[in-house]
Parts: sequence; structure tokens; C-alpha cells
Amino acid sequence: MTLNQKLASYNLILGSKSPRRSYLLNEMGLDFEIRVIETDEIYPPETSIDEIAPLLAELKGNAHIDQLKDQDIVITADTIVALGKEVMGKPADESVAFEMLRKLSGNTHIVYTGICITSNEKQSVYCEATEVTFHELSNEEIKDYISTCKPFDKAGSYGIQEWMGYAGLKKINGDFYGVMGLPLQLLYRKLNEFIS
Repeated sequence: MTLNQKLASYNLILGSKSPRRSYLLNEMGLDFEIRVIETDEIYPPETSIDEIAPLLAELKGNAHIDQLKDQDIVITADTIVALGKEVMGKPADESVAFEMLRKLSGNTHIVYTGICITSNEKQSVYCEATEVTFHELSNEEIKDYISTCKPFDKAGSYGIQEWMGYAGLKKINGDFYGVMGLPLQLLYRKLNEFIS
């Protein structure tokens, strides 16, 4: 039985307003509704970098628990970009975006995407880590990218599915879709396990 067939008796919910995550679930052929509950993305300062994204995904999942019915399954996710020990979230403005991309230029960083699958009976949390290396980018290329693509809703100030992925990306080691915001291979297998 395929995942789609297994999910026929469930109500799948995407707990995210990210258009990329919605697009990716659609591309997988899954039927789902979008239900977003705003959550404070706060984590303890001692949290290790590889634990931040899954912790935030779990917090977002927990926000839905009281509203879930018996056949509801909600998927929540969070993505962070880490350059060494520096965590790069969504940029507040153009100058912050420029500084982030200036730092990422010519370097390798890690994109962590945490996913949380929650029902009213159980919860599972996972994380996908992907190494991304950028070419050296000129200041003009960075400024043009920011003005054209306006990456202010994206961790690390870039979308791999945009110009930065087409021309700025030198190498990727891991899940492309994890960098985009939803590690599909991992999600597909873990959803299968969750409802088995």
C-alpha cells in the first residue's frame, strides 16, 4: 500500500505558512490542509546547534495538540542555517541579509531542518543536516540577489530554489529539499512508519 493510500483515512495538516513546504507536499501528491498556530521560536541558550531546528519543530507541533481530532496528523518544521557556531535565522532587513550572504560567500555552512509529526496519541521528531558550499560572490551579485528575490522569509537569507541555488551554489552534501525547508525523503519514510 502506498503512503497516499495509507493516508486516505487521515486528515493531514501542514502547520506552516511556508509556500515552499506547501509546494513540496503538493509535489509529493499528498492531500493536506494548512493550519498555522503562531509559536514563539525561543530555545534555551545552551541548546546545541543541531538540536535547535528539531526543538522548534516540536514546539510548533505541541501548539496543535489540543486541537487535534482522532484522525488528524500535523507536520511542523523549522530550518536554521549554521556557519560554524553562528546561527542565521531570517534577516530583519537588507543590510542583515547582505551581511549573512557576505559571510556565507566562499564558505561551507550546514542547514538543519527539523520535522515533527504529531497526532493526539503520539509524536515523532527528526532532523536532517545538509552541508552547503557557496562560490565566492561579489558584493554586486549579493545586492542584486537581495533586491530581486527578497529573501527575508528565509533562514540564512537565501532560497536554494532561486538564483542563489542556480549560480551561487558550488556543492551540496545531503538533501536538497531539506535546504528548501522540508526533507522529503526523510518525511516520506517517517510518515509511513508513523501510521503503520
